[in-house]
Amino acid sequence: MPTLEFIRSEIERMRAEIGRQRKEVLQLQRAGISTASAETLLQRMQGKVEQLCAQRDELRKSEPGPVKGRVLGGRKW
Repeated sequence: MPTLEFIRSEIERMRAEIGRQRKEVLQLQRAGISTASAETLLQRMQGKVEQLCAQRDELRKSEPGPVKGRVLGGRKW
């Protein structure tokens, strides 16, 4: 099972890649080149990111979190 940190980094990496791909698609569209297959790939990539986000949310729920009512770095007395 992948760790929460791994999933977060994978989401970040894929979002950056989607951004780069979108820019390339826009360049192709401006040049008059068909982008149907590239747009399909972008949709699949976005779907994968959504799956990873759902997996991240499930992992976040299952991990024990900080005790409510406490302040991070608060006093110990």
